[in-house]
Amino acid sequence: MRNFIWSLLFLFSGMLVSFSQTKGIEKGTYLSTNKGGKIKLNLLDNNKYELVFYSGNYEIKGDSLIFIQNEKSESNFELAYVIDKKAKKIKIKFSDSSYYSIYIGTQKGSEDVVYQRFSDIKTKLDPNWEKADLEFEIEKTDYLYLVYEDYDGKSNVCKYALPKDVSEVSINYEYGAVGDLKIGGYFDRKTNELKISEPAGKNPLVFVNEKNPQPEKVKKVIPIENQTISNWTYPGKETVLSTEDYGSEAIPVDSAAVVDYAVAPPAVPAQYDFKLKIENNLKNALAATKEGKLKFLMFYANSKDKAAKENFDAFVKDQETQAAYNMYDSYNPIYDVYNYYLAGADDKKWLKTNKITDDPSILVLNSDGDILAKAKSDLSDKSYQFSYYGDLYKKLQRANTFVYINKVFKNKKATDADLIRAFNRAAVLEISYDYDSDSGTEVANSTEFVLTKISSDKKEVAQTWKNLIEAHQKDTKPDMYLVETITREIKNQGFTKQLFNEERVLNDTDFLAIDYLLKHSDKIEESRADFNNKEGEVHNLGNVISEISSALQSNTYIAQEKSSSDINKEKNISIYKKIIALGKGNFESYSNYFQYLNNAEDATKSNIDFLKEFSTYFDSNLTSSSPIEKLDTMFSALDSSSPYSYDGWNSFKEYHSNLCNNAAWSVVLQPQNSNFLKEAIKWSEYSSVVTKNNPYYLDTLAQLYYKDGQKQKAIETQSLAVKYINAVTEPETATDIKETLTKMQNGTY
Repeated sequence: MRNFIWSLLFLFSGMLVSFSQTKGIEKGTYLSTNKGGKIKLNLLDNNKYELVFYSGNYEIKGDSLIFIQNEKSESNFELAYVIDKKAKKIKIKFSDSSYYSIYIGTQKGSEDVVYQRFSDIKTKLDPNWEKADLEFEIEKTDYLYLVYEDYDGKSNVCKYALPKDVSEVSINYEYGAVGDLKIGGYFDRKTNELKISEPAGKNPLVFVNEKNPQPEKVKKVIPIENQTISNWTYPGKETVLSTEDYGSEAIPVDSAAVVDYAVAPPAVPAQYDFKLKIENNLKNALAATKEGKLKFLMFYANSKDKAAKENFDAFVKDQETQAAYNMYDSYNPIYDVYNYYLAGADDKKWLKTNKITDDPSILVLNSDGDILAKAKSDLSDKSYQFSYYGDLYKKLQRANTFVYINKVFKNKKATDADLIRAFNRAAVLEISYDYDSDSGTEVANSTEFVLTKISSDKKEVAQTWKNLIEAHQKDTKPDMYLVETITREIKNQGFTKQLFNEERVLNDTDFLAIDYLLKHSDKIEESRADFNNKEGEVHNLGNVISEISSALQSNTYIAQEKSSSDINKEKNISIYKKIIALGKGNFESYSNYFQYLNNAEDATKSNIDFLKEFSTYFDSNLTSSSPIEKLDTMFSALDSSSPYSYDGWNSFKEYHSNLCNNAAWSVVLQPQNSNFLKEAIKWSEYSSVVTKNNPYYLDTLAQLYYKDGQKQKAIETQSLAVKYINAVTEPETATDIKETLTKMQNGTY
């Protein structure tokens, strides 16, 4: 620590020389603009200066000074958001993406977090590293994780709840001047000196009693969680060198703990000793792979190399080491996703039958022996790809699913259950960012993996699905795999998207499938938790009413983007009405329904249907002697997946204020809505109660009073609207509000 700090002091002594030669230097605080700085230079009276490197908390125990690293709600990550309701994906913009130890993670609801290293994404998108910054897109997600992994084994993990309709996230990282301090101090009564050093006690820094003011922290976007985690990892993460690898002394210290030099650091648990079982024939290797359920078999053939066995054994040893590192202290099957097999003399016939003539070759098989991928490569070039969260594993899952579907469709003896599972396996795959690279194109002498490509007939798939949905209309209880497949398909995330990379407008089969969900909605909700928690399977089925509502809304956007006239407005409306008639009309479904009605009726300049439905919603859900309490009860009952559940109470309250005001304002504007005048006054009064002193809401209410013959009350309310005009009010609207008051007062309104 001493050498490092003195080198920094030497650096800034040079800075002071340069300052002294510059005109116009004033006393005060100067902030370092160097990347990784966060250092403050205080130029004080009497030609004194201070360099401030650290700040934090401390405790005094007797003559001991104990430094404490705070658990902070702030972080070194700086985020900025762009909102666009029409955005289908989220653009990530990261400045200076070359830093090795920064990771990004995404999480939908309570699903597992999926991490990627920024430098890996950079290498994929910009192989020659021509640009300093990095831009890429991710699918819509609920939470964003940002991780800085330091060389001392501690990682700063920040979790952010993304706002609704976020379309872009800009990320900057302010590197601290140095890492966490691992120091303590004591007061030497003999010399009246405060001595501070690392735990070893060597080369202490000596201070005299002088108070140094601490600068205020700059307010930032605050993560909802911010942790410091030792030896942070995630499935498939590569090992990062520790401080020991750089010749420094790695001292395991909990950043939130008090430094205690008399207590030895806790013992590190022994790493799990993971061993792979290597079979000596292909039949047994495939059987062992089948037992693993989610495993694939890497098949290596290299008959010309005398050292093939030695290289294979070394490769297996490396894979065992990596898996053990991920598992840490006990077996975890999610990191054990590959079996390995070295081809022998008995496999020549199999290789010839499957037209494998390249030597060396790496093949990846499923448990049935189907070839999913092949590469004309030696093992040394491919070891990094064999991990659970690697790109190859995800692509193999897709290829395996497509091979399975193809087999089922061609099998005339396939059962109804076989077809459902085939569609389901495709539907629950992750959406691929690059469909073309998933299949791969075989290039002469290429050493890259080429995945097996299976082409499906779109009409045949659609007809098979239609027959399946029709056959299940009389079910007395829901098939949960069918339910999950339907929800994915109607949201354009299902098998059509996976097989053909196509987004489409809902058709008659989809509406029939939605009827199936509505018919069994109660039993589906009863079974949903057990289905999502099925052992050995991954499911994330949400509330089907919310899923249907979301599908109808997103489908409207797709139709608009495609300029499609195929969207069936009547059927969309009929689905919403069925939901309401069943008593399943939750906030999300009503919210989407109202938006759909407004969009549909804008073209006709009439919103009678919307006002009818809104009147029912208002009377059933909002009318109360205590509107705020009623809203709070509704907010508390929101599903955790609802955007408003993490947008917050204020956003939820504002939505209803605006909704009521917009409905009431349409009665002001459109003479054909005059039959709703009395109801509109109630809606407008509600807006002004929930959100007080809003000039827009008061203007609406005043004009409704005037149309209802309550002229004096209208003038008083319009006067309040003028009173509460502020800098945020649009100038044109402010002018209209003032002119309306004048007209009311002189009787020309």
